[in-house]
Amino acid sequence: MHWIQYALLTSLALASADFFVKLASGKLSNSLAVLIYGCCTFVAGLTWVLLEKAQGIPQFFQISGLLAAIGVGISFSGVTLGLYTTFGADAPVSVAVPAIRLGGVLLVSLAGIIVLREPISLDYVIGVTLVCLGMYLIVKR
Repeated sequence: MHWIQYALLTSLALASADFFVKLASGKLSNSLAVLIYGCCTFVAGLTWVLLEKAQGIPQFFQISGLLAAIGVGISFSGVTLGLYTTFGADAPVSVAVPAIRLGGVLLVSLAGIIVLREPISLDYVIGVTLVCLGMYLIVKR
C-alpha cells in the first residue's frame, strides 16, 4: 500500500487549502479568488509538464482522459467557489469542511458503486452508516 503516503500528503494539502480559503474569504471577491486559484493550478501544471518534457517523459492523452480532466478542472473550480461562498456566509470551518467533505465522500462512494460497479460489503455499509452519523453529529454540534 505505497499509495498511503501520497494520500496522507494529499490530505495535508486539502486541509491547507480549506484553511486558506477560510482565511481569504471576505477579503477578496469570490470571482477573483477563483481566478487566483486557477492561475496557481495553471502554473503548477505547466511547470510539471515542462519538467517532464525536459526529462524526456512523453506527454500523451486520449479523448476520454481529456474530457475527464476537464471535468476535474470544472469540479474543483466549483469546489473552490463553493468554499469561498460558504465561508463568506460565516460558516465555521470546523463544521462546514467536514460536512462538505463527508458529503462528497458519500456521493463519490455511491458513484463508485452505481457507475463503476464496485462491490459492497458489510464493512462498507457500516462505514457509510458511521459517516452519516458523524455528519449528523458534526452539523448538529
